Amino acid sequence: MNNILILVMACTAGMVLGVIFFGGLWWTVQKGVASAYPALFFLFSAVLRMAIVVLGFYFVSGGELYRLLVCVGGFFIARIVIAFFMRDRIDKIDDQEESSHAP
Repeated sequence: MNNILILVMACTAGMVLGVIFFGGLWWTVQKGVASAYPALFFLFSAVLRMAIVVLGFYFVSGGELYRLLVCVGGFFIARIVIAFFMRDRIDKIDDQEESSHAP
């Protein structure tokens, strides 16, 4: 029972890390385009997001491989869920861009 609880917590932590990473990626794309120095903005964001995720994986795993694998699995579950929910927003943005072009 205790082992299952640890795995559920590791999966949940992976999902939180995924939301931080991919949510940060979405935010970076939205804000980075309008930035004065977009290359530095994207570089700093990528390094910061990767550092958070790698440190999170390190602390969640606690040196045990199965915890790390479950955490990474939660990370990819978060990616799939975010991509599913962002599909509507992306379609709306594409529709706005298409309507703003000259005929």
